[in-house]
Formats: sequence, structure tokens, C-alpha cells
Amino acid sequence: MTRSSFLCPTALQHEAKPLKLLIATDAWEPQVNGVVRTLQATIRELARMGIEVEVIHPGRFRTFAMPSYPDIRLAVTWPRRMRQIIEEMAPDAVHIATEGPIGWAMRSACLKLGRRFTASYHTRFPEYLSARAPVPEAMTYALLRRFHAPAAAVLVSTPTVTNELKARGFKNLAMWTRGVDTALFHPDYPSVLDLPRPIFVTVARLAVEKNIPAFLDLDLPGSKVVVGDGPMAAELRERYPKVHFTGMKTGADLAAIYASSDVFVFPSLTDTYGIVMLEATASGLPVAAYPIAGPIDVIGPNGPGVLDKDLNRACMAALRIPREQARAFALRHSWAAATEMFLASVVPGFVPAASPKKTSTRRNVSPKLQAA
Repeated sequence: MTRSSFLCPTALQHEAKPLKLLIATDAWEPQVNGVVRTLQATIRELARMGIEVEVIHPGRFRTFAMPSYPDIRLAVTWPRRMRQIIEEMAPDAVHIATEGPIGWAMRSACLKLGRRFTASYHTRFPEYLSARAPVPEAMTYALLRRFHAPAAAVLVSTPTVTNELKARGFKNLAMWTRGVDTALFHPDYPSVLDLPRPIFVTVARLAVEKNIPAFLDLDLPGSKVVVGDGPMAAELRERYPKVHFTGMKTGADLAAIYASSDVFVFPSLTDTYGIVMLEATASGLPVAAYPIAGPIDVIGPNGPGVLDKDLNRACMAALRIPREQARAFALRHSWAAATEMFLASVVPGFVPAASPKKTSTRRNVSPKLQAA
């Protein structure tokens, strides 16, 4: 069986057995989105802490194209296979990251085995689905409530989304915020955009739920840049020939585009968080967005950006925010802190390093983990 394992070698130097964590997700490479970035960054931090992680993802199974979105592959799998994986690995904790076929199969396996599991709510799937098909949001939310009901904790990224889910009848909600790699994303890259200024940029999956036309229809000076790919890419390129489309960019190539721009525009009305906003601020970019969940919690009313129902007005006002202010904001958001928050819900008895109880004894937790 092929494993996606991340084991910190130094953890082997300790007599204590490393903690083993199983993560099941329908979102994984080659997808590029906030869920995948969150999981990858979290797994890197877990490895640094000496924790072994096995990822159950679509690449391990036969897949089929998601209807209306062929770039996303959905796994063909069954609870029996997930039970086999759990029994072979014998993990200390199981976390289900998504509500797709892998998530449902892992949920069923855990219930059959009587295993405790946690889950996370990353995406406003009911809104996404209703934007593509005539499916009432209330029906999809009822299905999601059923999915998450047996979870020991449902991890949510912001207080606003937590309150929204509480109002919809979700239980056992816990916070799991996000972070940013400030070593990769910074303002000091040489400019890679030779375009009239100011440069307004957005980074997103080019799909209907991302509301990209709301940005592209704005009457702004300078230039507009769109980074990303997706099912609407060809249509948007044809509709907006004056916009600079870069296609998908990752790593240093993406970071250089952020740093070469002047304002980051976040037109989405459905995202629960928006990691791209943190990446932009780490690159010294002020943010322009609508005053909705996601931007309200990530940027806030007095943060490194402007939230306004008039996105054009927000873009122009954001130009006046110093780049240093945006960078300083991002430096306060680390993946290490976010990962400790994740572990506090996923692993029973885990105590964050900042807690005065950090030296307490925990089963199967190595000394390296306790000191991390």
C-alpha cells in the first residue's frame, strides 16, 4: 500500500512512539485550492512536530470526473476499504477533511469500527452546488448536518462561519484558523509584471462560485491580472480581452506576482476563509473585498485592507494602505499556531505549546511533540 507519510526523522531518536494521524480528503494534488494548501501546510507542521501522517486521497483510487467540473477527480471507494486502512495503520486519531466520496466512506468506516473521528468544514458546498444546479441550499445543508453529526469536533476556520453553522443546527464546532508562509510570500521579489500601474490582481479558481466577473467588470485605472485556471477560463479570456490572465501559478512564481502588484482583489461571496488574502498581505498587498464572512474575519474592519459593498470603492481606497502595514499583519499569522489549534481538537489530550500544561503526560506523544 502506497503511503503519503511525513515522519520527522528526529522523532525516531526518542523512545516514545510517534503519534500517528490519518487524514481523509477528497481534495488533493493536482488540485490547487485553499483546502489542499491548508492540508499541505498543516502536514508540513505536523512533520516538524514529529507526527506521522497518512493521507487518504483520490490518487490512491480509481476516479471519475466531477460533473460540471472535470478538473476535479472523485474517488471510487467503499467503507470496507477504509476499514482495512484504519486497521493496518492503527492511527491514534482520524480526521475527515471533506464531505466527498472519501469522506463519506471514512465516516462509515469509523462508525462501523466505533472509532472517534473529527471533521472539518472548508467550503460552502450548498452555495456552490446551487450556483451550478437547481438544488435548494436547505437540502444540501441538511445532508451536511447528517455528515458532521457523529464527529467529535467539526473544525471551522472563522467565528462568522461558526455562528452561521450554529444557526443552521450544526453541533460540536471548534475553531481551526489558517496561516501563511511568510518566508515564501514576501514583498522583495523583483517585479515580473510589466504592465501599467496600479496593478489589481486576484488569485482564484476560475469557476462560477468565485465571482470573478465582479472584479473584471470594475472601472479601475491601470491593469487587472487574474491568476488561476478552471472551467470558466476560456469564457473569461474571451469576455475580457484586456485582462492579463497568467494561468495557474504556484510557489515562488505565484509569490512574485503578488509582490509585483499593488492591490489584491477578493470578489468571492462564498469562501469560508480565503488563504490567498493572507498570502497577499504577506507579499505587502492591501486587500479589497466585500464585507462578508471570510474577509470580515481574516482582514477585519481595521486590518490591511478595505471591505465595502462597492468593490470599486474598496479597490481605490486600498491603494492608500502602506505595504508595510499589510506585511506586518501577515507576520502575526503562523502555520505553527494554526496546527496546534488543529491538534487540540483532533488529538484527545493534546495541549498547545503555549499552554502552561504543555509538560503534562500524553499517551503516544513524543518528547519532541511536547516541546514543539
